[in-house]
Amino acid sequence: MKEQGMSILVKRITRMTVSLILLYGFYIAFHGHLSPGGGFAGGVIFALSMIHITLAFGREGVKGILSKARASLLESAGALAFLLIGVAGIITGTFFLNFLPTGYEFRLFSGGTMMLSNLAIFVKVGAGLFAVFAALAFLGPDGHAEVNDGGEQ
Repeated sequence: MKEQGMSILVKRITRMTVSLILLYGFYIAFHGHLSPGGGFAGGVIFALSMIHITLAFGREGVKGILSKARASLLESAGALAFLLIGVAGIITGTFFLNFLPTGYEFRLFSGGTMMLSNLAIFVKVGAGLFAVFAALAFLGPDGHAEVNDGGEQ
């Protein structure tokens, strides 16, 4: 059976760079209330790093990290978390407004609910974009997984 993915050089470069790309995505998501960026931009970077792994190692390379089912579950969890943050404000009388104490300017934990909202959007966007990629890349026109038997197409 032929090994999936690209050449050994691409796989080694991917192993070295994808952790830095993921770290940058988390940085953007965590610091979104202090600087430009946030959950959406961090989620896009996260999804692109998962796509990078998939392109380098093939579809089996990313299944242990983020399968289509897990991506769908994470997307739903991110949306639910974002909704719960908004609804939790109803208890304090401020729907989607800050109800947590704020800190000092330019400190990581100073944004109240903004960081929580950014992280929820990070999970939703990252998992959602990867699920869209996986659906487009791995599913045939009939909605079932394509099977390549090695014959002519």
